[in-house]
Amino acid sequence: MKPLNYSPAHKLDSYAELVCSNSLRSDNIENASGLLKEELRRMDSLIMRCAQANKLPAGGALAVDRMGFSEAVTREINSHPNISVIIEEVSELPNEGITIIATGPLTSDSLSDCISRLTGKESLYFYDAAAPIVTYDSINMDLAFRATRYGKGTDDYINCPMNEEQYRIFHQELVKAETVPQKVFEKTILFSGCMPVESMASSGYDTLRFGPLKPVGLIDPNTGKEPYAVVQLRQDNREGTLYNIVGFQTHLRWPEQKRVFGLIPGLEDAQFERYGVMHRNTYINSPTLLDASYRMISNNKVYFAGQITGVEGYIESASSGLVAGINAARQCLGQNTLIFPRDTAIGSLASYVSGGAAGKFQPMNASFGLIQSPNIRIKSKKDRARFKSEKALEQIDIINRQ
Repeated sequence: MKPLNYSPAHKLDSYAELVCSNSLRSDNIENASGLLKEELRRMDSLIMRCAQANKLPAGGALAVDRMGFSEAVTREINSHPNISVIIEEVSELPNEGITIIATGPLTSDSLSDCISRLTGKESLYFYDAAAPIVTYDSINMDLAFRATRYGKGTDDYINCPMNEEQYRIFHQELVKAETVPQKVFEKTILFSGCMPVESMASSGYDTLRFGPLKPVGLIDPNTGKEPYAVVQLRQDNREGTLYNIVGFQTHLRWPEQKRVFGLIPGLEDAQFERYGVMHRNTYINSPTLLDASYRMISNNKVYFAGQITGVEGYIESASSGLVAGINAARQCLGQNTLIFPRDTAIGSLASYVSGGAAGKFQPMNASFGLIQSPNIRIKSKKDRARFKSEKALEQIDIINRQ
């Protein structure tokens, strides 16, 4: 509906603007996120093509230039001969034809009401958070240093070390900092993968030191010792002028972010290009509503895709869109539904969303725990992951040959 109407999180006219430098995560196929990306590459995913074209240095992760990526996705879609872009807010679904509902992380109230009527279920929701971005020039590199853990790979991360006293003060101020008040009728449900930094701090004094601020494998060149805690920053744009504070998704008020995060050694005079924000993500109770093609069980002309299905993460959302898009096209052509095997990352997510969740349904990232286990016993976790990945990619290659 942009640029006629914007959600609270959207600012640009271009598509795919909510990607951040670490949205795509690990690029190693021994990691479930890396396997999912390789499967999508082999399926010729537009998102993966645009990501590769705007890749930034990030060690073993796939990070992208946010603006370049957004512009590439916009250009690909707007120039495609089979796509007509209609700019308007959708408040009602069409009465006929095949429809894919992929409303993104912030569904408008009017469309949410429409979806609630369609599904007949109470909408679920959780809160997602985004980390702040600072300029490279404003980082005090006399205190901060470049390094990767245990010296592995290239020094793509900037590290801000803390001693015990600095961490104590930072933790104290973070816990008591003022957050943005929530609406009284909304209950906060925090997804663990996007837990705000202040929520982690409130759960225990050492929680951050065993999470995003863990110092393990890092040596401060100024002291020759492992710090008590370390805040890491990752490059956020191609030019290297912007850096994302890793793991610092937050719901703090903007003046509080500047005050509290300014207590981090190296960020005393940091210039914030984007403050952290927190916004509502809507998702449906998919296990009761969708099959493994992301199509509604009760209405075979309606598909859902993206985070609204309960897949969590940028690349997972792209995966659901690819499956829904392929099957919508096959339905138009009178072809059979394509269900991706459960021993692929793409298929395991579809299986989870369509009924594979145990207990109360919650959003889920790609995980080797979701992928159907091999019939042989493999003791090594790394070898087991490698074996699962190789078998998954064999299945994707078979699908591509069909």
